[in-house]
Amino acid sequence: MGASRRHPYQTPELPRLPTCYHWDMCSDTAVSVLEGEVGRLSCPLFCHPSIHNYTSDHKLVWHHLPEGHDLEQPIVFSLPIALSCRNRSSCIKMATRLKVPRPDEVVQSVDCAPPVATAADDVVIPLQEGKMLDCPDLQEAANMADSEPTYCQPYPFWNNNREQIGARLQIHIMYTFYQGWYYCTVSYQKRGQSLKFTRKLNCNAASSLAVPTSTSKEPSILLHPNKVGLFDSVSDLEVRLVCRALFPYLDSSWEMWWTVDGKTLDKLPDHHRFNRTIRLLSNQDGERTEESVLLIKHFQSEDLNREINCSAQNQRGSDTRRAELREEASLPSVELSCGLGMTLVLLLLLFIVYHVFWLELLLLYRSWFSTDERHSDDKEYDVYISYARNSEEEQFVLTTLRSILENELGYSVCIFDRDSLPGGTITDETLSFVARSRRLLVVVSPGYASLGSQALLELKAGIDAMALGGHLRVILIQYKPVQRQGWVRELQRARVALALVRWQGDKSKELTSRFWKRLRVELPVRSVDNKMSDRKHSHGCFHD
Repeated sequence: MGASRRHPYQTPELPRLPTCYHWDMCSDTAVSVLEGEVGRLSCPLFCHPSIHNYTSDHKLVWHHLPEGHDLEQPIVFSLPIALSCRNRSSCIKMATRLKVPRPDEVVQSVDCAPPVATAADDVVIPLQEGKMLDCPDLQEAANMADSEPTYCQPYPFWNNNREQIGARLQIHIMYTFYQGWYYCTVSYQKRGQSLKFTRKLNCNAASSLAVPTSTSKEPSILLHPNKVGLFDSVSDLEVRLVCRALFPYLDSSWEMWWTVDGKTLDKLPDHHRFNRTIRLLSNQDGERTEESVLLIKHFQSEDLNREINCSAQNQRGSDTRRAELREEASLPSVELSCGLGMTLVLLLLLFIVYHVFWLELLLLYRSWFSTDERHSDDKEYDVYISYARNSEEEQFVLTTLRSILENELGYSVCIFDRDSLPGGTITDETLSFVARSRRLLVVVSPGYASLGSQALLELKAGIDAMALGGHLRVILIQYKPVQRQGWVRELQRARVALALVRWQGDKSKELTSRFWKRLRVELPVRSVDNKMSDRKHSHGCFHD
């Protein structure tokens, strides 16, 4: 077969070399060049500290690797590409990325400004002072050009404080309103071809120089990390250490870096686990606050014992802070979740139990901690029953209320119609019975107030005794429903403040029903075991 035709820009074929060690992509040297303009690429091998000590006999070969391809191709600069350079003698490769955006893809800070793909250079000029501005990369273009480059600033200057002198921009006196973006476009001839590039400057006014020169201009570390949380499995844990530094204004360079065990990140045996980023947080009057983040992949417990430092330096001095890492014990998430769940379930069960059995719990509490009122007062009777004098309610009072209160619960019950002596004065005896009782049970029904004044007299006496002395409590038992207009004034007043226990017919007959439990809560504390000892009081309220 005949010899293949070689591309005019293709380098001569190299003899076959051993497998090269690939240093991957160098993000620090990425270049962005606007389509149709000139750009410059530097081989990142010589900027890498680990192979910085190269000899002069090294020969470099450039290769083009388009995006989405695996094979190197002849160099074509019209599309976004990645370039790798090969060190001929030691066979080391490193790639740098070249991006070529179109003019309409570039976002401009000013609408009328020319499109610029490269990053802006920051320039700081002290207020009331001057400085000469050079267009970035101008000197390099001058060295490569066949003719003198021309400098173009898109905005004319209408005063003597700023003027263009040749290819440079002179600012004689700096004011705050001169801050902003400055653009320069350079055109030149190279081998008979017209070339150009556009750059921009971010110009800021610095008032901090008005401070006396004795003021410290050394950088200072503002924020450094001091703890790391470790979990049971740390093989895939990533730890972010954040360091912030303040750089006072100086017309000189500055830098931030991390060291681990006294070595920079690129010189560590496990350097692939460490990655750092730097970003500008603020730039006010020339004072810069920058943040550097160190990302440690696959963090291990052994890393806690390593010395990790964050450093900042400028022309005046430096500052270094150590990241004092200490382990934080992880919370047992499963145990914590189970414990929290059990606590919530227990609280829910307690709420349900109390909502359903609150009467039983209250009665149990009273039986344990309450004092028998018979030992603290001089009353003779536990209960006085007031009711309407008709056959139905009288039957309910005598056969149900009296029977259970006396025979089952052991209370002494006084009923006027049953226990009063003939020939006495009704009013005097009624007031006497009520005054000598601990509770007044008022059986409320539609006919309570309409069938005579005896029931109203008992109710009024009980309410007055309760209001004045506090030694008597009135309990309302609703035997039958009563319409609101059927409540007399005394009952309406009593209903607001007094307990109301509703009788519900057959559902309330059993001693275990809600009616009797609710009534026992309002009655004096009495043990069923005392029932027989009070049998002599249960046959009536006769008096001497």
